[in-house]
Amino acid sequence: MATSIVTSVDLKSLPLVAKGKVREIYEASDSTLLLVTSDRISAYDVILENGVQDKGTVLTLITNHWLNTVLPQHIPGLQHHLLSLNVPPSLDLSPEDRQRLRGRSMLVNKYRVFPVEAIVRGYITGSSWAEYKKKGTVHGMPQPAGLEQCQAFPGGPIYTPSTKAPVDRGQITPDEARKIVGDKYADKIENLALSIYKAAHAYALERGIIVADTKFEFGLDVERDEVVLIDEVLTPDSSRFWPAADYAPGRDQKSFDKQYLRDWLTAQGLKGKEGVSMTPDVQAQTSAKYLDAFQRLTGETLDQALAKLEK
Repeated sequence: MATSIVTSVDLKSLPLVAKGKVREIYEASDSTLLLVTSDRISAYDVILENGVQDKGTVLTLITNHWLNTVLPQHIPGLQHHLLSLNVPPSLDLSPEDRQRLRGRSMLVNKYRVFPVEAIVRGYITGSSWAEYKKKGTVHGMPQPAGLEQCQAFPGGPIYTPSTKAPVDRGQITPDEARKIVGDKYADKIENLALSIYKAAHAYALERGIIVADTKFEFGLDVERDEVVLIDEVLTPDSSRFWPAADYAPGRDQKSFDKQYLRDWLTAQGLKGKEGVSMTPDVQAQTSAKYLDAFQRLTGETLDQALAKLEK
């Protein structure tokens, strides 16, 4: 059953740690955080005025599916931050707040966040295609001549990190990422990112989805000196998802992610403009794409997945 669109969580009883384009992060305890995913949607770094039905729930439950069902089977010993999808009874929240958080909140461990985005690209598209056409490189790394748009990289997926700093944020080489995170952790982060991408790509492809590229974030468990996977994982917000049945190199691809919204904004002359609201039709079609991806990846409807939270 559809719920109301949640564009602002605004919990008053917990300290707000950070508010991003989509997520609000609250302090749950000295060692844990409550990550709440709203239905807000951004495109071209601008938040739209209205949200997308069920988007926050889709992102949260897809992340849970990867972390607790899929990835442990393929990457033994993978550490992640997710503790529970249920809000602890100890938190002082009203029944209304608890209902609003249903399916869209994650209780997670706090970790020291590495200041790089671990991006993995399996196919040359988006900014990587634009750079390649100009320079023959991706993130400054030379690539074979003659690649087509949206073609899979001939040598397999590549690691193309990005900085997280609010100033001078942008694409960097793996060597530059190494200088930021240090030799001790650079290889671990790169190898984990590539291993997770490869496992996810194979899993999704069997279900009719190509994961063209994706972004991971990692933290450090200081006490155990271990690299930990954090934040959302392999969602339509953090990844490019293409329908495998329609894939063909040499052109733009259809998608399950918010590329549909970006295309609409561009066609309407609204790219990068503030104060824009989606039409009801665009809202509905964007929601349908997120739900389609969810059902393909999890094998469940959203209602079925939510029902499991009550058990």
